Amino acid sequence: MLLFRRCHSLTRFGPLNTQRHQVAPAVASCAVRLWSSSSEDQRWYQRAHRPSWRHALAGLLAGTGAVLVYGLHHHKAEQEDTITVQTLEKTSALPIFSQEEVTSHRSLEDGVWVTYKGGVYDITEFVAMHPGGDKILLAAGGALEPFWALYAVHNQEHVLEMLSEYKVGELRAEDLKKQQAVQTLDPYSSDPERHPVLFVNNLKPFNAEPPPELLSDSFITPSAIFFKRNHLPVPRVDPASYQLHVEGLPGVLTLSLEDLKTRFPKHTVTATLQCAGNRRSEMNRVKQVKGLNWGIAAISNATWGGARLRDVLLAAGYGPDVAQRAFHVQFEGLDKDVTGTTYGASIPLNKAVSEEGDVLLAYEMNGEDLPADHGYPVRVVVPGTVGARNVKWLGKIIVSAEESSSHWQQNDYKGFSPGTDWDTVDFKSAPAIQELPIQSAITTPADGAVVNRGLEEVTVKGYAWSGGGREVVRVDVSTDGGKTWQVAQLRSSEKGQAPEPSPPPGRAWAWKLWELTVPLPPEAQELEIVCKAVDSSYNMQPDTVPPIWNLRGVLSNAWHRVKVNIRED
Repeated sequence: MLLFRRCHSLTRFGPLNTQRHQVAPAVASCAVRLWSSSSEDQRWYQRAHRPSWRHALAGLLAGTGAVLVYGLHHHKAEQEDTITVQTLEKTSALPIFSQEEVTSHRSLEDGVWVTYKGGVYDITEFVAMHPGGDKILLAAGGALEPFWALYAVHNQEHVLEMLSEYKVGELRAEDLKKQQAVQTLDPYSSDPERHPVLFVNNLKPFNAEPPPELLSDSFITPSAIFFKRNHLPVPRVDPASYQLHVEGLPGVLTLSLEDLKTRFPKHTVTATLQCAGNRRSEMNRVKQVKGLNWGIAAISNATWGGARLRDVLLAAGYGPDVAQRAFHVQFEGLDKDVTGTTYGASIPLNKAVSEEGDVLLAYEMNGEDLPADHGYPVRVVVPGTVGARNVKWLGKIIVSAEESSSHWQQNDYKGFSPGTDWDTVDFKSAPAIQELPIQSAITTPADGAVVNRGLEEVTVKGYAWSGGGREVVRVDVSTDGGKTWQVAQLRSSEKGQAPEPSPPPGRAWAWKLWELTVPLPPEAQELEIVCKAVDSSYNMQPDTVPPIWNLRGVLSNAWHRVKVNIRED
């Protein structure tokens, strides 16, 4: 992102659109951003002059931008006029520069110039403040458009106002025509088609969730409506030339897709994946947080098939001696940003090698090849662990003494106290989220639904799940805001099928669907329906959101509440 020193827009947040929209068959194109890979974190810009700015924010070009506002809010009182791009263009007579002159300004010594839609901008003084460090120099001497074509944040009015502060001239007309003649490749142009029923939180990169009522229809979520969480463009991977590299062990191991399928036994695991930001919208109602405005459906359940990670690590030479020096298994995806930085994450080594950990190098989802959005041809599935560690389009596995250095491991997907703000947050002080807490939500009826009194009863449905393999043992439901409770019926299979036996302790990877039919109270005009789940360790959900609120809006698992109106016949 371009932040600018003389613009008071930098001391306020940009507009945050908390509405979710249904995707149309023909998806509109979207402008893009330079520094961050996910609009989990693309709604805020502020200025900073603290020395720690660049260090705290290094790597944001490859990251979600979760720490973009780290160390901000120090000049909120500054009131300076902004100049819109439109006003500047109408009132100024700026010099004309050739592309050759612009290209000659590609370093701090010679100045850093860029062009945007025919304007020439000298951003030399801004480079030191850039959230992504000196990666902004990739655009030096050329056009911003190819870089903004990767990330969907810059095409907002206040960002253009910021950019206008650095305008020094206009690009020569013939050079502008040459620029326009070059077709900028949209890195998202090869993204797969998506089901039109999905509610889209962000188009580029694509992030969407299904309507909640569809979640409780099927114990196994159909792949087409399984929630989508992408940080970068979906890579196109040729299965014939695909290679998975395993490093950090005595043996050197490179596997093809065929190797994974033929050299190692195939295992299947039914496991629920949940985004760390599921139900973030409820935290936004308490106080604005940074991230996608997920509803209650950034969670889904599937049957995954593939080779066990344990088997692959053993084939590469894993043994007791390795366990003395290594504590983590890092994963790198094949999805990458404009600099070539890939998505990455890591999990504890003991989870990776445990026979009870059930970690898969999955190449199937619900009995078919992985869909493109879900990591084709190979992804890691880490049951019981936050979705962010289930790296898709897996390209490399590294056994290491250290956690992944990825932005998403170090500076995102961590929880903090409600009292921690962007002035005081220290991402190094908190561990990366691995196992998720107990969770449940009501999928039907929806908040604000109307029930006819003549029906005399209402059926409440939902899901419940707990991380770390802890089985959901009970879901309590109230129709009077939590004054009285009833126990819902749990379901661990498709309707009409025999219930699955309880899994071994510590290996309950799949959610439970639940249902309860209750009579309508004769005098009530409104019902406040509440649900809360209990797992095998007797962990329970907190009753309200404020005590668990955090600046990133993760780990949102308070009692879920919906209000239903009763209509008289």
